[in-house]
Amino acid sequence: MEHLRTVADVMTRAAVSVDRGTVFKDIVETMRMWSISALPVLDEDGHVSGVVSEADLLLSTQAPAVDRATTAERLMTCPAVTVETTATIPAAARLMARGHLKRLPVVDRDGRLVGVVSRGDLLKVYLRPDADIGTEIRDLIRLRLLPHGSSDVHVHVDNGTVYLHGSMPEPALEDVVVRAVGSVPGVVDVKADFTVPASA
Repeated sequence: MEHLRTVADVMTRAAVSVDRGTVFKDIVETMRMWSISALPVLDEDGHVSGVVSEADLLLSTQAPAVDRATTAERLMTCPAVTVETTATIPAAARLMARGHLKRLPVVDRDGRLVGVVSRGDLLKVYLRPDADIGTEIRDLIRLRLLPHGSSDVHVHVDNGTVYLHGSMPEPALEDVVVRAVGSVPGVVDVKADFTVPASA
């Protein structure tokens, strides 16, 4: 089973956008129709030129009437903050947090719009059942991390928190295992309690 790992796994592919010539009233109507607060602005080749948000629209209304921006090209914030389909979910979350953004346009390697990802989309990964998380972690430990000592490591998952206990062949491996387990999609926290056998 393929698990949610990158932006491509959770994004909405039917991205609503406007072109640079879209006028103020049509932008407002599009936002209302789709219940969204920001729209990617595309050039004629489908590249994301910028993003126009409710804040951009409201800011424009405060200018004198003769100076008001009336098209997406003049209203938009640019350059747009975008994310590629191959970005990891944590990387996209950090990008959103840094920019205080609710949604990000998703682009391909050529910079063309292919979807949009929201905060809610990124959180979908944490709805993954504990049993699925546990199965992936056991396989990870057995096949990649500790192929010769995996039977000594016990895994329990409760509401996304992973509890690891048992014995570890050598102390240096504990940090490696904890970091690898922490990167499994759906893991909220990792709590480890390992013993290291005394040297013979």
